[in-house]
Amino acid sequence: MTDNHAAPTTSSMSDPEMVELFNTMNAGTLVERMGIEFLEASPQRVVARMPVEGNTQPYGLLHGGASVVLAETVGSVGSALQAGEGRAAVGLDINATHHRGVRSGFVTATATAISLGRTVASYDVAITDDEGRRVCTSRITCMLRDAPTKAQ
Repeated sequence: MTDNHAAPTTSSMSDPEMVELFNTMNAGTLVERMGIEFLEASPQRVVARMPVEGNTQPYGLLHGGASVVLAETVGSVGSALQAGEGRAAVGLDINATHHRGVRSGFVTATATAISLGRTVASYDVAITDDEGRRVCTSRITCMLRDAPTKAQ
């Protein structure tokens, strides 16, 4: 456990505590603006959902770029958890294939680890609609490195 003077470390936190941490630490970021909500968080698997409303293109369908933001978010969180304290995850590559349009409800992204190393982490990300149909498939690879200092 942690004392009252230090921020909790992810290694001392339970999955529900990490989920709450990620949901609160994204205030004022793109993650908040897109309405992304974390449901699970571990180095092996990250799950989050995002509303379709507010994330559409002019035809009323979920914007493909919104799907990529969601995929990058869950893959980056898993990578950051794999990197550990004092380290950071930096995106190297992401791709996405869009399978079907969605007009309403939520989409849920599940990032499943493909490879978790000391310097690289890769995830397969499946994004599904409220009926469990696959909307998008993505793959993200992040480099894991020492966290930059404020002077860098």
